[in-house]
Amino acid sequence: MSITVLLVDDEENTRINLGGLLATKGYEVIPAATLEEARAHIQKGEGDVVLLDLQLPDGYGPNLLIEMANMANRPPVIMITGYGDIESAVDAMKNGAMDFLTKPVDFGQLEKSIKRAADYVAMKRELENLRREKMRDAEFVVGASTVMKEAVDLAAKAALKKANVLIIGETGTGKDVLAQYIYTIGSRKANSYVAINCAAIQNTMLESELFGHEKGAFTSADNRKRGQMEMADGGVLFLDEISSMSLELQAKLLRSIENKTFKRVGGEQDVTVDIQVVSASNRDLPTLIKENKFREDLYYRLRVVEIVLPPLRERIEDIPDLVGYFVRKYNMKNGVNVRSVSPQAIEALQKHNWPGNIRELSNAIERAMIFCDGETIEVRDLPRDVAVKSE
Repeated sequence: MSITVLLVDDEENTRINLGGLLATKGYEVIPAATLEEARAHIQKGEGDVVLLDLQLPDGYGPNLLIEMANMANRPPVIMITGYGDIESAVDAMKNGAMDFLTKPVDFGQLEKSIKRAADYVAMKRELENLRREKMRDAEFVVGASTVMKEAVDLAAKAALKKANVLIIGETGTGKDVLAQYIYTIGSRKANSYVAINCAAIQNTMLESELFGHEKGAFTSADNRKRGQMEMADGGVLFLDEISSMSLELQAKLLRSIENKTFKRVGGEQDVTVDIQVVSASNRDLPTLIKENKFREDLYYRLRVVEIVLPPLRERIEDIPDLVGYFVRKYNMKNGVNVRSVSPQAIEALQKHNWPGNIRELSNAIERAMIFCDGETIEVRDLPRDVAVKSE
């Protein structure tokens, strides 16, 4: 694995000597004499590991650690100084330094420190590769927008911690896809993923669908039936359009989540389950709480992590990536061979308001590919309400 070391030191001899020794060990070295130079390299993503001097001509080295605190891909930092006082070492370590070495640097110790940092970088790279592979498995398109990257990062953390997640977003924004993604990248992937659309089932039947029922519990209950919550044991339960659930059933759901037990309809025996609950709503739940249409205690139990998916009109920079994904998908599904989308067609797609969000975009691309005469989607191939915006 190739590792690049950003060596930040104002002493030219140190940069030459340490840089030369590191190069003989196979590391690529980028020298920097000031904090300003170091910042420029780090902002460009240059430097897998940073060797940072304590005192620099334009500032205090550990201040760079504070500046990097919120970086998504923050490189590990090893502090180097001729002022080997404990207070500075503790200060640097508190701010996230991986190690602290004093001048004159013992190259054996430095090599060990860099090896530890390189192992950390390798681990991060492997995790990132796995994350990308799992995204492909989940057919999830992040796109270029900051807001979607933040949403996906939240989802990944929630998946890792097995936390309950509440996804808020308009119809068609991909709430169900994000829920599937949380399951796919999480540690519960080996177990069941069960999805219920609460709006599609009458409340009188939703309780039985969720918790199951015993034989004879009601007129048509000829046999015992396991509910979806029981089927999801050990895995993930996705409750779509959770706001459609009646207050009475909300109370039962709350108890089952808190106690990890429930009773089947008509049953007396407790059924114990271990599930991660991912729920979604296209309605404003705090407003429903004020209107006494949704339980506040259930709301807080469901939204350990809340993820807001923006409408497509607020993330138009993601449209090219989404279009590319749908073209690949419908080439395979419909046996066509569309290779590209004209710049004019992309511009028209980005001008449209997309009230139906990603679902509407998917339908528009599938339709365009059906009517496309060649290998490139043109404006004329798009639905009229989309194409007319470009005229």
